[in-house]
Amino acid sequence: MSNLLANWWRSQKFITALKQGDNRLAKKLLKQIEKSRANLSWQEKLFRDKLQLEELLDDKNERIREVDCRVQELELQLGFGQFDDFKKQIDDLNLIPDPKFIEFIVSSFNLIEHDQNLVQCTGIDDRVFDDFEANLAEYIKEEFKHHSWQKKLNILVKEAVDDINKLKIGQDPEYRFELSPHIYLIRYFLDNVYCAYLAWFFIYKSGLLPTQVNILDIAAGPGTAAYGLALLLQSTSGFFAMPSMHISYYSLEQQKAFQYRGLQFWRQYMEPLAMNAYFRFDTANIFDYDNNYRRLPKKFFDFIVISHCFFSDGDKRRESSRVFNEICTNSLKESSYVLLIIQDKKLFKPYNIRQDDDEMQELSVVTRFIEELGLKLVWYKYLSSTGKRTSISDFGKFARENLYAQRYMSPLARKYLGLNFDFHYGLDDYVILAKR
Repeated sequence: MSNLLANWWRSQKFITALKQGDNRLAKKLLKQIEKSRANLSWQEKLFRDKLQLEELLDDKNERIREVDCRVQELELQLGFGQFDDFKKQIDDLNLIPDPKFIEFIVSSFNLIEHDQNLVQCTGIDDRVFDDFEANLAEYIKEEFKHHSWQKKLNILVKEAVDDINKLKIGQDPEYRFELSPHIYLIRYFLDNVYCAYLAWFFIYKSGLLPTQVNILDIAAGPGTAAYGLALLLQSTSGFFAMPSMHISYYSLEQQKAFQYRGLQFWRQYMEPLAMNAYFRFDTANIFDYDNNYRRLPKKFFDFIVISHCFFSDGDKRRESSRVFNEICTNSLKESSYVLLIIQDKKLFKPYNIRQDDDEMQELSVVTRFIEELGLKLVWYKYLSSTGKRTSISDFGKFARENLYAQRYMSPLARKYLGLNFDFHYGLDDYVILAKR
């Protein structure tokens, strides 16, 4: 009871400080409230967000001053033949977070921060995702019309569906069947792009997204991480003038068919939108690292992404952790980052820990997980559609009432996957940013 009274009394003092315009005292009290791990009131959350945006604006103004100084030096640098060095300094700048765009994403996606790490998301930027989903569904329909598949389409679909359904019983699919890429695109791709989009948004919001970004995507599939970033950049249209942006994307994936389908759709849909991206494909098994991956560029990547590539099999998981650790050590630039995306059950199950509302237990598991990869935590977010860390009794009803429907993909799921319900954009993933 004493803690409750103390938290209440601090909150009252905080409100009084705000009314009196004493921001210094309000900041001090907010730090005390956050340290006590008490749930923040809406006023405290708004003040916290205001402070964060002020810091970003200060940083933006400082970066503008730095660029102005560099521009003033341009004539001297040209005179000494140093233009290339100057250009490289400009290229190394990060995108400056725009408060209005951040507000738009928070509103569109209905992002609610229940605490420092738990973020509920029930919305979407339908301007971007509707068109993307409609074009993806049309692409899959056209693929299934391929004449060589017509006589055995049902058999090809069934073997790919049976393989991918291993995920439901805690096994690792092989993804080696002829239609595995197409079934993945129907079943999981949109949700995973949706998650990657938000992961890149939180990186952008943190001021950590370079204008010239080199990405290594391990077990890249059809290029989920690239699509998530590209759609986020599309969403910025109308909010600020995008500086010259270039994405160098290195796909490391065992299944060549996944890489091919991902690139094929990218060329049909993304390239006409003038996405400035360079792709390089390396088709190899990560477990052959010692034989194959010495050719990866050294100290080159700004981000290494490992998304939903964490094995259920214990031996594979341990070996993959060793390989991931070595790749990060050899190929990540100094002071650069690793982005990890893992489903909640995949995170907790290997440690025989049941996920619950204990935030300290959650932090302990996340920390243990990244330390096994030889990394240190920067921040993490648990993205949950329900806003809860534990499962709810009737998620289907919740989805129908609260989540954005996959209008174009659901008919394909009913036809080819034999489902009797519609898909909705949903999340139950940990997005973790770490560094060496």
